[in-house]
Formats: sequence, C-alpha cells, structure tokens
Amino acid sequence: MRSNNITTLTDFILEKGNNHAEATGDFSRILNDIALAGKIIHREINSAGLGELLGASGVTNVQEEEQQKLDDYADIQFINALKMGGKVAAIASEEQDDILCFEGKEDAKYIVAFDPLDGSSNIDVNIPVGTIFSIFKRERKGKVTQDEFLRKGKDQAAAGYIIYGSSTMLVYTTGNGVNGFTLDSTIGVFCLSHPNIKIPVEGGIYSINEGNTELYEEGIQRYIAYCKETTNGKRTHTGRFIGSLVADFHRNMLKGGIFIYPGTTDKPEGKLRLLYECNPMAMIAEQAYGSSSDGKISILEIQPEAIHQRVPFLVGSKNKVEKALSIIQ
Repeated sequence: MRSNNITTLTDFILEKGNNHAEATGDFSRILNDIALAGKIIHREINSAGLGELLGASGVTNVQEEEQQKLDDYADIQFINALKMGGKVAAIASEEQDDILCFEGKEDAKYIVAFDPLDGSSNIDVNIPVGTIFSIFKRERKGKVTQDEFLRKGKDQAAAGYIIYGSSTMLVYTTGNGVNGFTLDSTIGVFCLSHPNIKIPVEGGIYSINEGNTELYEEGIQRYIAYCKETTNGKRTHTGRFIGSLVADFHRNMLKGGIFIYPGTTDKPEGKLRLLYECNPMAMIAEQAYGSSSDGKISILEIQPEAIHQRVPFLVGSKNKVEKALSIIQ
C-alpha cells in the first residue's frame, strides 16, 4: 500500500534549492531534464522487445565498441532534453567523438558528461542497465572547449545514475549525501524512496569478472584468492558480477561489497571511462560513506588527460576497498 506522504523529485530539488540563497533554478532544471530523458528511455526499454530497438546498430563508436540501437536512442534523448532545457552550455557523451556545444547557450553555467546507456548489450537478455551522469559548474563564460571537461572528479557539482531494472530509480548527490527516487510509472513521477543512502562499511560481495583472472596483475589475483578463502569451512565472500556497472554498483551500495574492474595485460588502463562512469560513481560512493580508487589514489583525485580516458576502478564499502588495496599494493 502506497503512502500518501510522497516527496517527488521535483519537490525535493525545490526544497534543497530554497536552502541556498544563490540558487537560480538552473541546476534544478538540469536535474529535471535528466529525469525526463530517463522516463523516455524507461518507456522504450520496457517495450524494446516489441519494437526494433534490440540488437546492434551496425555502427562502432569512438570507444571501438559495437553500438547498440538503444545506445544511439538514449544518447539522442539526453542530448535533446539538455539542449531544450537551455541550462547547459555543452555535453560530453561516451557515444560522441568530441564534445557537443549548444548554439546560443555559450554563457550557460553548467556542462554535463554522461554515459547514456551503460551495459546496453545486456538489454537483449533483460539484465538491468543504466544511465550515468556528471555535472560540472563552469568557471568561465563563452564557447566551451574540451579542457573544461578535464577536471578532477572532486570538482563535480553533482553526479548520479538511473537504473532501469525491476523498477526504475534515479540516484544522485550534490555533495551533501545520496538520495534515491523510484519512478511511479502510473503517474510518471520519480518519488523519494531511498533517503540518505549509506553504503555498509563492510559487505560480503565482491564483483569482478573472474574469467579474466589470468590477465590481471598479481595483486588482483591475490585479492580474488583472498575472497575465496574459507573460515571454519564457510566462505567469507560471495561473488556477484552482472557485467553492468550501474547494476553491480547499485546492489553493492545497498547491500555492501566491492566492485572491481581492473586493467589487464592487454588493456592495463581497464575498460571504464573516467569522465562518464568512474568519476560520477566515485562521487556517489564517497558521499554515501564508501570509497573509490584506481589502485593507487582516489578516483576523485585523478587529473583527466582526455575525455575518453579509461582507468582501473575499485569502488564500494570503505573497509572492503581499503582491504583490497592493502592486498593489491
């Protein structure tokens, strides 16, 4: 039975904005534009099998990955929503070779980086996928140049993700805690369902693609072996790997655990992108009292060198990340 005391995403954003005298409404509009694009994508994902949006598009993106039809669709929805909202000067998308500047919005205060549909290859088999976004406040006016996106993760004004699964949720932070909103599809509104999320300090879940174990550096192999150890004949850890960053991260954030996507001998930088995936997820984790690292330093302290830069990624419960680093290093 639903409670009558419902806080919508819009209400929540407005309430938080009212607490800041300098608030102009621009930031609130951007979050609502992101929510709108998420609702449209939610609708299409739920009916993808009935239409023509399943499978590969036949195009290879800048990451040299085969683009799925829904990748392109989701990318267009987010670009259109942010462009029409009018509060963003430029965007950087995982699916685009370069940044995209919005004509006539050169003096807008914000820029946004996003992965429009993380894990899209899993759509065909009904595995949860998601959108990841990162918002930066600009430090100057005029036409945006690529260097404006090359800022450390700790400079993010906000970060979040939308997970499309058994329910659709939008989770975000502005640097003052993490809150989650579940989409009530009967009325088309995101409602506060997970206030003030905190990642358990401990957790028994480790999420890593063990199929690549022989390709990982020795420290990662030691950590996998550690997770498989038993105490009094019982396992201390449980392996859970979906292969969709948003889904793996979301589960571990609520239940406690660690997600690791390390480099391999053939790809030492790993697979995940710093701007579109690691920075926003790291900000969320650290605002929820978790931790993140590339194996050496906090993800949020890395100085980006390119908009499509990849980095190894460890994120999750604080104690789990610290223990992993002690074994890896």
